[in-house]
Amino acid sequence: MPTLLLNLRHVPDDEADDIRRLLESQAIPVFETPPSRFGISAGAIWLADEARAAQARRLLDDYQEHRRSDARAAFDAARAEGQPSTFLQVLRQQPVRVVSALIVMAALVALCLLPYFLLRD
Repeated sequence: MPTLLLNLRHVPDDEADDIRRLLESQAIPVFETPPSRFGISAGAIWLADEARAAQARRLLDDYQEHRRSDARAAFDAARAEGQPSTFLQVLRQQPVRVVSALIVMAALVALCLLPYFLLRD
């Protein structure tokens, strides 16, 4: 019976490609279901051989741990270099961009609330 290994919702393309290559290199048979046309299903990677599910899960867990540690190291390196990571840092470095984005957001909220204020008695 097929076993779900990975739901592809919110999975970046490069990560999905890496997982496909990893499973292929270990000769673990998988198949994929494509995403639905209307976005109800995002697609998935399924194991064709339930007997190798434990091995595939271990490989996937090791890969995700490695990817997490790489992302954490990249974030820490960017933070050490002083690249913007907080709202206040971005506000200090790009005040015009942040203020204009806040004005646009406020205008959108006002447009959404306008019918409420116009239609109440």
